[in-house]
Amino acid sequence: MKENIIWLLFFLSTAVFAQNPDPNWILSKVDQNITARNRVSEAEMVIHGRHVARTVRSISWIKGTETAFTEYLAPPREKGTKMLKQKDNLWTYFPRTDRTVLIAGHLLHQSIMGSDLSYSDLMEDPKLQNLYNAEILGEETLIDRRCWILELVAKEKEVSYYKRKIWVDKERFIVLKENRYALSGRLIKTTDVQKIEKIDGRWVPIKIIFKDQLKSGKGTEFNLISIKFNDNIPDYVFSKANLKK
Repeated sequence: MKENIIWLLFFLSTAVFAQNPDPNWILSKVDQNITARNRVSEAEMVIHGRHVARTVRSISWIKGTETAFTEYLAPPREKGTKMLKQKDNLWTYFPRTDRTVLIAGHLLHQSIMGSDLSYSDLMEDPKLQNLYNAEILGEETLIDRRCWILELVAKEKEVSYYKRKIWVDKERFIVLKENRYALSGRLIKTTDVQKIEKIDGRWVPIKIIFKDQLKSGKGTEFNLISIKFNDNIPDYVFSKANLKK
C-alpha cells in the first residue's frame, strides 16, 4: 500500500509538471516572438478622448531592443514629429518649434500624443525575462485561445510597473491580455489584444486596446498596418542628424 501511495504521488507531481512548464521558460518564448534583429512597421493609434477620437499615424524603424526611430505621418498637426531612442536616451523633434528635446526624468511619464501610452512604455526593455520573475497562477481562454496566466514581479524596484499579470497563448506564446500595477498594488494600465495574424512565420498582434486606468476616455486603439522583419536599415536612420531631415 505504501509503495502504491508513493507511485501515485510521483505520477501526480509529474503530471502537474507536464501541464505547467517553467514560467521563466514561457517568458523566454514570449521574448523570442516579440524581438527581432530589426523591423520596420507602419501603424496608427486611434486615441479615444472623453468626447472625440483622433487618429495618429506613424512609421518606425527598430534595431534590436535598444535603438528605434519613429516619424509621425498624420494628422497635419503632428506630421514631421520624430523620436529617436538610443539605449537609455530618447530625443523628440518638434517641427513646429524646430526644437529637439531630450525626454528624461518626469517627462518620461507623460503621454505620447495624448494617447494611453507614455514615453516610459517605449523606453523599458521589451524582454520581460530581463525585468521580471514569473509565476504561473492558472489558465483561462481568451479569444478562443488557451492561455497561461502569469504573475510577473520586478527584479528591481526601478521599473515603470512593479507587477504585471499576463495571459500568454499556450501555443503561439503571444501576450493576449495584460494588467500593469504600481508598487502599491494599484492597477495602472491594461492591454487587450483583439486581433492577431501570422506574418513572416511569427504570430503578431495587429489590433490592441491600451487603457490608462488613471485617465478618462475609452483608451487607445493600436492598429498595425504593415511590418517587415529583419529588413536592411541604413545606420544613418538612427542618428540625431536624421531628426531634422
